[in-house]
Amino acid sequence: MLKRERLQRIVDKVNQKGVVTVNDIIQELGVSDMTVRRDLDELEKKGLLSRIHGGAQSISFLQKQEKSNREKLTVQTKEKQEIAKSAASLISDGETIFIGPGTTLEFLAKELSSRNIRIVTNSLPVFNILSKSTTVDLLLIGGEYRSITGAFTGSLTKSNVASLKFAKAFISCNGIYNNDIATYSEAEGNIQKLAFDNSIEKFLLMDSQKFDTYDFCVFYQLTDITALITDSSVRKEDLAKYSQLTHILKPSPQSKEA
Repeated sequence: MLKRERLQRIVDKVNQKGVVTVNDIIQELGVSDMTVRRDLDELEKKGLLSRIHGGAQSISFLQKQEKSNREKLTVQTKEKQEIAKSAASLISDGETIFIGPGTTLEFLAKELSSRNIRIVTNSLPVFNILSKSTTVDLLLIGGEYRSITGAFTGSLTKSNVASLKFAKAFISCNGIYNNDIATYSEAEGNIQKLAFDNSIEKFLLMDSQKFDTYDFCVFYQLTDITALITDSSVRKEDLAKYSQLTHILKPSPQSKEA
């Protein structure tokens, strides 16, 4: 492989993933550790990526903007519906559960509107979906409102969540990379971490496009959750890699066709 081609492939991979490690590049390109490090240094000098410990980060990633709740509602909708149905099947009547912010979790709320359960949430969209239910015992945790996602955060939210215990917590994220679970907002990540800490079982809901992607705030580790729930489009290589860190649940081909 010519050096020019190798450098372009590195830039493409970094821009696609946001963050890559030296080992990722070694495995994909079959070159030495020294060669990769020299290439990364050269690309950084050209302003095409940013060096970080053990790898590199995309320049565009550094300028990444948070997507609004409305924007996310139109993306991966079938996959989110699959995930929501899988998650709903894990919930028993009479349980107290926590549902965090995120469009995948809004699909879960729709699945639960006729269930006899108690739901605690810091998501206004989730609350609005469930507010018409006559069977759900619903509690909205208030605080500082983030209009871009519809989530409540801050010290008031934190103190209220800290005083509660849940049978199960259902949290979403913007991506997982190695053992890290990440989201855009540190304020939201802090509440998500606390809800997981205060829950007996911890479920991460995430569509298959978010494997091997990163975001600004790491709020939890995959090895500390009960299971990751994803859709049936997940790649075999992602299943193989991340099944070593946590249990992964996905719809079977039969349930997808049904």
